[in-house]
Amino acid sequence: MATHKTFLKFLIIITVILYSVNSYAAEVRIGDITNVRGVRQNQLVGYGLVVGLAGTGDGTNAKFTIQSVINMLKRFDVNLPPALTASLQTKNIAAVMVTANLPPFIKEGSRINVNVASIGDAKSLQGGTLLMTPLVGANGKVYAVAQGPLSIGGFSFGTAGGNVRQNFPTTAIIPDGAIVERQVEVDLSGMDKLYFDLNHPDFTMANRIQQAINSHFKQYIAHANDSGSVVVDVPDLYKGDIVGFVSAINQLTIQNEVKPKVVIDERTGTVVIGGNVTVNPVSVSHGNLTVTISPNRQVSQPPPLSAGQTTVTQNPTITVNQEQSRFLNFYKGATVKDLVNALNKAGATPNDIIAILEALKQAGSLNASLEVM
Repeated sequence: MATHKTFLKFLIIITVILYSVNSYAAEVRIGDITNVRGVRQNQLVGYGLVVGLAGTGDGTNAKFTIQSVINMLKRFDVNLPPALTASLQTKNIAAVMVTANLPPFIKEGSRINVNVASIGDAKSLQGGTLLMTPLVGANGKVYAVAQGPLSIGGFSFGTAGGNVRQNFPTTAIIPDGAIVERQVEVDLSGMDKLYFDLNHPDFTMANRIQQAINSHFKQYIAHANDSGSVVVDVPDLYKGDIVGFVSAINQLTIQNEVKPKVVIDERTGTVVIGGNVTVNPVSVSHGNLTVTISPNRQVSQPPPLSAGQTTVTQNPTITVNQEQSRFLNFYKGATVKDLVNALNKAGATPNDIIAILEALKQAGSLNASLEVM
């Protein structure tokens, strides 16, 4: 247990993505930030059985697994007497849910990836093979059929004396594991209008998209209904070439403002922050951990006889203490990167960092948007 805690403590991933304090602009294609309405993926789901496990499958408490095995054997004209079905062992079999995304315009016979997850008490799906599993859409129709050997991103080994596990061995993927049996019909050929929906609604971005389209085609064919969509009239020149029209619009570039953001994944302990996101003055009490970040002004002199100017720079001084004090003090000019670096040196846990960041946001002292996954 101690080794496991140490492993988690030192392998906490805190990824720092350098955003500037203010929003900055970058060139981005319209096709990368919008989707044509009606052209989207569709989710599929199915229930199946994984066989070939080395004693790590479902136990006798998973009654649905036993019933599924009996039903499967009946399809192959294998009828077990009641005396045998009552004592049927399923330790080499696991009941699973299979999910997949059906891309738009994909044709029959194409292959798609599938995800497999145990729904019983199986310990691991390592070495298993998924039996033929129909995948249905929201309308109950079968759109693909999945089957094949599983690929898991972890392992689980153990004896009566202990157990070693990495990642989640009860979930797996099958690359190209499903064959598409039915396609979702999307016909854009006869449309007079196209709707370009923004992935992240924003009035400024919607206005820039309509301006870029109108400027490129030299006519007023695009107008933003709201912050989330831009309506584009199909010109007569492109009535018979919708694909070329959409492609031309997708290739247009506009200025995209990247805003500071802090993303937290509480399940894995991952914190993705803007490197220069600042915090306003605030005090937060959290356990016996004390972090003080105070500004340290320094004067930078230019070399003699140069054309430079004297400037004052801010170099925050960071002090970390884990004694009786219970307040975290942040002064103007400190960044979240400074805070996280100090907490890492103090040996703070991911939960400490996440709790502090959430408290900063609630207090209005975090100058960035906060997204919790």
